[in-house]
Amino acid sequence: MDRSGRTDSARGAASTGGAGGGRSVAARDRDGEGRARSARPRDGLGRPLPYDAAGVERQPEGVVRTPEETVAEAQALLDAGKPFHAHEVFEDAWKSGPDAERALWRGLAQLAVGLTHAARGNLTGGPRLLRRGAGAIEEWATDAGRTRPYGMDLAALARCARALADDVERTGAATDAARHAPRLR
Repeated sequence: MDRSGRTDSARGAASTGGAGGGRSVAARDRDGEGRARSARPRDGLGRPLPYDAAGVERQPEGVVRTPEETVAEAQALLDAGKPFHAHEVFEDAWKSGPDAERALWRGLAQLAVGLTHAARGNLTGGPRLLRRGAGAIEEWATDAGRTRPYGMDLAALARCARALADDVERTGAATDAARHAPRLR
């Protein structure tokens, strides 16, 4: 096994490729349970790097946190310019939290993914996801009758996301994820 977690047979299959010159199914990176999971290192915005490159440590998946821990950890990642990683934290809350809050955490994950895409220079998908996340958290606030869950001002977050979407479209340029990180609280 190499530093990326690939076995000798996976490296060999990856280099020889499968039918049609692509990687064969056997060459796919797998996690301990056999699910396809890329072992490639990632940059701070979650983009895959070559196997031998130094990357940013990945956010562990499937961590159950309290809502307060989720907000604090996501904010720290957003402040560090890692919205892709913040999205993973929100996704954990969405998948492990109570049914009544899943739409909230999913909307926050969409905001983080929108910021990720805007920082990567995706000038169509970034604004679209920022607006989708803004709408989702506003809808959740209305339906749940909660505008400030866990100290988050959802109306202000939605305004911030829409303003960033407008700015990305107006300037036609990628955004700086750390500089435009929303304040969750």
